[in-house]
Amino acid sequence: MPKLQKKRSSTPCLGICTTTFGDEVCKGCKRFAHEIINWPKYSENEREIINGRLEQFKIKILQNRFKIFDSELFASKLEEKAINFNHSLEPLTWIFDLFRAAGSQEFELKNYGIQSLISFDPKVIKDEINTELLELSEAHHQRYFKS
Repeated sequence: MPKLQKKRSSTPCLGICTTTFGDEVCKGCKRFAHEIINWPKYSENEREIINGRLEQFKIKILQNRFKIFDSELFASKLEEKAINFNHSLEPLTWIFDLFRAAGSQEFELKNYGIQSLISFDPKVIKDEINTELLELSEAHHQRYFKS
């Protein structure tokens, strides 16, 4: 049976929603509280717009840090390790999913078809990327939803 692949409109939910604690931007998926609440009511196009915003933020953060030299290898390794990622998004964004799933475990980037463009501390890179993504999402929210 073929594995179900996510569409551009698939939910970015990570199952660790912080909007239930009053955050306007979820620290997990980085969607806005109203987007999480209204997700079931949104059209496929509206969902794609939200995923597109998150995809662009991830690319902005990751493009100067990493390069994917083999996206097929990367996808197969993620599937082999049962790491949840959205096949329909730019492969560079899958790095976010890889680091999230790896936690504190160390791994060789080249084994995933990834090249690092910078020197980084594996123990802090995940938090740096996550913090930058949250900051971009919060700034976007403030720009468009605060008066």
